[in-house]
Amino acid sequence: MSAPSNRRSIFLGRMSLPERNYLADALRAETVGGILLLAAAVAALIWANTLGGSYEAVRGFHLGPSALGLDLSIQHWAANGLLAIFFFVAGIELKRELVAGELRDPRTAALPVIAAICGMAMPAVVYFVVNSLGGGSLQGWAVPTATDIAFALAVLAVIGTSLPAALRAFLLTLAVVDDLFAILIIAVFFTSTINFLALGLSVAGLLLFYVLLRRGVQGWYVYLPLAVVIWALMENSGVHATIAGVAMGLMLRCTRREGETHSPGEHIEHLVRPLSAGFAVPLFALFSAGVSLSGGAIHEVFTRPETLGVVLGLVVGKTLGIFGGTWCAARFTKAQLNPDLKWPDVFAVASLAGIGFTVSLLIGELAFAENPVLTDEIKASVLIGSLLAAVFAGILLKLRNAKYKALCEDEERDEDQDGIPDIYERDQPAFHLRMAAIHEAKAAEHRRLAELASGTHAEDDDPA
Repeated sequence: MSAPSNRRSIFLGRMSLPERNYLADALRAETVGGILLLAAAVAALIWANTLGGSYEAVRGFHLGPSALGLDLSIQHWAANGLLAIFFFVAGIELKRELVAGELRDPRTAALPVIAAICGMAMPAVVYFVVNSLGGGSLQGWAVPTATDIAFALAVLAVIGTSLPAALRAFLLTLAVVDDLFAILIIAVFFTSTINFLALGLSVAGLLLFYVLLRRGVQGWYVYLPLAVVIWALMENSGVHATIAGVAMGLMLRCTRREGETHSPGEHIEHLVRPLSAGFAVPLFALFSAGVSLSGGAIHEVFTRPETLGVVLGLVVGKTLGIFGGTWCAARFTKAQLNPDLKWPDVFAVASLAGIGFTVSLLIGELAFAENPVLTDEIKASVLIGSLLAAVFAGILLKLRNAKYKALCEDEERDEDQDGIPDIYERDQPAFHLRMAAIHEAKAAEHRRLAELASGTHAEDDDPA
């Protein structure tokens, strides 16, 4: 991808090399996790639609110490326990983006943040309009607001579509900001009765966690038991327990000090992300995505205002919100789109962000907790809406896949084999001197081979 002359004025321009390397590592783990997530969702659907009785029995089975307020169902453990790991990683991602990533510079952050906000507001508006006109419940307004980066990357892997680093970074930044607002939505709108004693003790635990970090205390045997206690207290407080995971993630230091290859936050994220993407989130999907997809259920999705609002919110609201917000912000800030990309590329990525799986399922469970039948229908609408968004985005991205593939190859090319992509060295004299030496060596080898070929040819022409 060609280097921009003024990086701050270019939208979707080339990232710095450290940011690119971080992005590559993060998305690699998310892609693998997304494929596992997709497999878990399919397994849940098959299980629920073939052996529904056993599925309900397993996810409804309770375990845990009731004296500590933790006698929870398997489904509850998956949603409130395992997803705390997911939100812990999300907290680290958010902290890193704010202090060392794309969000640290307000001018650079403006476009993706505005796009993410519009991409959450428009689905809520679509849901509100559909349910106001159809007489449905407005409780589910937040369900279609979230983007699932892992599922989106799994779709790219399955359909075999390349995506340049700038578009991947834009998608990841959207998801990070999405997660932030999803956390706020869960904390503000889905907290009912509060146990202030448990909440106060949980906050005290978080303060101890922070002090230990700042004093440089090390050892998983210190932090893991403390994290479990903080989570359990938060679970008993009435505030959604995943908030504890986010809070602890935000406390980690994500800036590098002299002599450090990775900050503590980056190191812990590297360790925990595979657990989150490869175990916690797929297991949550296994016990949450199992809903009936009979003909009648699918008919309900497209006729009931609550479920139709979710589908249209994901497919239409997300796309129009992200694309419209990005385009307006670019016009207002006079940012120039990377010349290697076009606005239809931004539209395609905006439609891909309509895949809202993990957090959408969680919010659906919280919004309609008192109506299990509607909860399952909302989950079905999330699945169908995400599928439609994936198909639509897949078609749009496939149309430009040849261009994306060429851009990705240019981003990865390393002809001097020094471990650094050539696009980051083309303005350095040393790079061109190395390439000159490589080409001169190749030229010398070809001259030698030409001489050998000439000698062999002369011998063949000699009379017997």
